[in-house]
Amino acid sequence: MTDKALVSVVIPAHNCAKVICRAVDSALMQDVPLEVIVINDFSTDDLNSVMEKYKDDKRVRYFINEKNLGASGTRNKGVSLAEGEFVAFLDADDLWREGKLRRQLELMKKTGAVLCTTARELVDTEGKALGRIIPVKEEISYRELLRHNSITTSAVLVKREVAAEFPMHHEDSHEDYIMWLEILQKYNFACGINEALTVYTVSTTGKSGSKLKSAMMTLKVYKYMGFGPVKSLCCFCSYAWNGVKKHIL
Repeated sequence: MTDKALVSVVIPAHNCAKVICRAVDSALMQDVPLEVIVINDFSTDDLNSVMEKYKDDKRVRYFINEKNLGASGTRNKGVSLAEGEFVAFLDADDLWREGKLRRQLELMKKTGAVLCTTARELVDTEGKALGRIIPVKEEISYRELLRHNSITTSAVLVKREVAAEFPMHHEDSHEDYIMWLEILQKYNFACGINEALTVYTVSTTGKSGSKLKSAMMTLKVYKYMGFGPVKSLCCFCSYAWNGVKKHIL
């Protein structure tokens, strides 16, 4: 890196050779000092060859896991390697619009929030727009987040020390949701930009692709958060209703 990175972009990469450049390029076009940490999570495709494209770009740091750590373990490793004051997560099949990180940094400075998210546009696995944008509120409280997880991983910018304080865990559930809840439980709120600066790929093959499976993982989130049966049921009913609203409105 020629300049000290302000933001460390963490991209876990597993068998994503066909789409990884789209994600990396969308990070590199951001108008803030950054580093892009791509971690090959034991891929079996030609990801190593594809990443050769960036071997002369000092902003890109490429690492290879000796065994499969999964998305959460790989993101945690990325946070431990990060040199920036802030960490941004980006999945290999997602991408960012121009100015995304700069606008998040400005809002975090203005509001004092330690975590910022954005609205997201949904596309299919071919990159075709599905005509849907998932909004976010300008301020998301812990209480609000319990009712509905409006924060998607690829939209997050978070202070590095906070990401290190609350690493992702319990990958059999929504480990990212647990992380946001733990952060807001301590730091009270997150800020949001209600503009689709994140482009999110909808896949039916991912761990959240099945609505039933996703619902079961959400119940596990409440268990890992230490909630009792009544509180878990109340949270789940709200989660289910917000899920229905998201798809019919």
